[in-house]
Amino acid sequence: MGAACYDPRFVGADGGVFYFHGKKNEHFTLVSDTNLQINARFIGRRPTGRTRDYTWIQAVGILFGSHNFSVEATKAATWDNNIDHFKFSFDGNNVVLPQIALSLWKSQNGDITLERISSTNSVIVSLPGILEIGVNAVPITKQEDKVHNYQIPSDDCFSHLEVQFRFLARLSDAVEGVLGRTYRSDYNDSQSRLGHAMPVVGGEDKYITTSLFATDCKKCVFSSKSILDKEETAIDHAGLDCSSENGIIKIFFKITFMVGHSRDLELERWLRYIVNTMCGQLRLKDDMGNEMGKRGKTCFGG
Repeated sequence: MGAACYDPRFVGADGGVFYFHGKKNEHFTLVSDTNLQINARFIGRRPTGRTRDYTWIQAVGILFGSHNFSVEATKAATWDNNIDHFKFSFDGNNVVLPQIALSLWKSQNGDITLERISSTNSVIVSLPGILEIGVNAVPITKQEDKVHNYQIPSDDCFSHLEVQFRFLARLSDAVEGVLGRTYRSDYNDSQSRLGHAMPVVGGEDKYITTSLFATDCKKCVFSSKSILDKEETAIDHAGLDCSSENGIIKIFFKITFMVGHSRDLELERWLRYIVNTMCGQLRLKDDMGNEMGKRGKTCFGG
């Protein structure tokens, strides 16, 4: 899995963690393959005395074939988790998703689906057999503002997105993008691996695009004429053996996405219990080949 959160902190295909700051009010390519493009719009703030922007991902745009889909975090002065802070679009038209947990929307051809994990601010976007993206809308909290000295104004809590990517189809060796490049077979960045200081990755000039759905970055390889290939990927950051029982695996993915995002501590404990139980029942394996959820080994600690 790949992920992006905070002042964009990325987790690559190899598990390495790195920063990509970008620039506020600009768009950057996260993934560009011949048949799939994922861009992000950055928002940000530059406090007095700083030489660069603090930035966060405010919107994600997906292009596949002749279609496009977007998910955005809407601006808010103050944060209320009982209010939904998402805006969705498909091929230029607004998508309305009922604010009920597990409510589902599908495109006419079923080539993209949108499902709520909770009634507000948590969804999964799916291109069946291709890609799943877990998305949370979150604010900059007062504690974060205080710790990092963001100097967030009183009339904007800087709503933004936390995203987690799960690629179900194999990405080509031509894949590019801030995150996509980590899925290339020739990718090697030892500095971004665990145990090293977190590097700051450049490339703003290579990955900047003119809009959320533009494919005009210097490294972009996307073609709207390419067909999505639903081949099972050999790259799996979690190291899980998920080759069968696809329906249960999808539920497993949704629950694991919820763990760490729940604001209810009791629910969090139950989710962790369910995940660890499912690891044992499904005989999911870690990178060492040991079954997870058995002999005291868990999918999640704590």
